[in-house]
This record gives sequence, structure tokens and C-alpha cells, in this order.
Amino acid sequence: MSKVPEITAYFWIIKLLTTAMGEATSDYLVYHINPYVAVVLGGIGFIASLMLQFAVRRYVAWIYWLLVVMVAVFGTMVADAIHVVLGVPYAVSTIAFAVVLTVVLSSWYRVEKTLSIHSIHTRRREMFYWATVLATFALGTATGDMTATTLHLGYLASGVLFTLLFVLPALGYWLFRLNATFSFWLAYVMTRPLGASFADFFGMPRDVGGLGYGKGIVSIVLTICIVLLVGYLTVTRKDVLQDPGTQVLEGLHHKSDVESAL
Repeated sequence: MSKVPEITAYFWIIKLLTTAMGEATSDYLVYHINPYVAVVLGGIGFIASLMLQFAVRRYVAWIYWLLVVMVAVFGTMVADAIHVVLGVPYAVSTIAFAVVLTVVLSSWYRVEKTLSIHSIHTRRREMFYWATVLATFALGTATGDMTATTLHLGYLASGVLFTLLFVLPALGYWLFRLNATFSFWLAYVMTRPLGASFADFFGMPRDVGGLGYGKGIVSIVLTICIVLLVGYLTVTRKDVLQDPGTQVLEGLHHKSDVESAL
């Protein structure tokens, strides 16, 4: 059974909400409680959600998205620590994480001969999938911080920039037959700096280029939106990626029912 959702508009909306929520929640926790305690709690939440995801045998909406949320929250904490605590420049970490992502994708393809997200139904492929998710998140985090601070674009300009970069792979796929797998992962990388830039724009104080609503309020609003959307998908199952064999069997059952009725 597939362990990932179908790629629909709901997928991209929730993914963007989780990246924004992770940025706001991480910043709020680090600055309102002991930062070391915040990181430890984030790490525990990430490990627990990862174990839960690997424990189930098929895609379960709330479990999958819980892990994505914890990747966003804990990943933001780790990315900030790399820069603030270790003093690694954003430009350096951007290049380093780009290399890491390339290595992960190359290893995935060399072992499995495919990078398709529609074939995540073995434990090994799922491990490659989440390793890639983590690498894309790290790369997106470093890139977004680099444009907003190192390049001095600010939060709003960075958000606009990454909105354009997020849309480009889709246009390339629809208009110029750009490789679907490449388009997906390129857009996936862009979701992190896109969501985080707008989360900072709404949550940061006005004197640093934000609107001043506060990270706590932004986190709560985004969390409510995520819960509502994931709840909707849990009920409707609009994002369940069915195995082709299952679809054939359902078609045969439907045909049999029709013939019986006739």
C-alpha cells in the first residue's frame, strides 16, 4: 500500500501551511521557553511521529501530516542552531544541503531505479522518501534565510521571489513537458522558504519588516487551518493514492454489481 498521499492541490496547500506553521512555532517556542528544552521537545516529537509513520502499513492522512509538521518545527530549530550556535553562513549551508540532497536522490535512484513518489510502498523506498524530504527542508530553510538576511531582500520580497520559483516547475511541466519527478522535487524545495517567508512577514515586528501579528498568533491560525484540511481529507479520502490493482478489483466488483442488477 502507498505510504504517501496523491499530489493534489490539497497537498500543496497543506505543505505550504506546515512550512509556515513550523517557522512560526519554532521561533515562538525557542523565545518563550528555554531554547534547549524547546529543541529537546521538538526532537522527541519528530522521532515519535517518524516511528508512528513507519509503524502503519498504508497512508494515513493525520499521521503523515503530523510527521511533516514535526519536520517543519524541529527542522527549523536545527537549521537555526547551525547558523546561530555553530556560526555557519547561510550561503555555505545552502551549498552543503544542495550537495546532501543530490547525494540522497542519486543514492535513491541508484538503488531503486526510480524516484517516483507513486511507488512508495516498501520500507526502503519510504526511508529514501523521508531522507529526501529532510534534505529538501534543510536546503529550503538555508536558501530562504540567505535571501531574507544575507541578501537583504526582506520577508515580503523573499516570499514573492519564492512564489515565482514555486510556480515555475509547474509551468515547465505543463507547457514544456519538464520531467515530472524533477518538477515535483524542485517545487517541494521551494515550499519551505515560501511558507517561512510569509510566516515571518506576518509574525515579525514592524521594525524588522513584518506586520507584527506575533509568532504565537500566526502559529495558532496556521495550526487550525492544517487541522481542518487534514480532517477533511481524512473523511473524504480525496488524497488517497490507490494501487492500480485495487482500482481494477473495484472496477470488477462494480461491473459485477451492475450485471447482477440487470
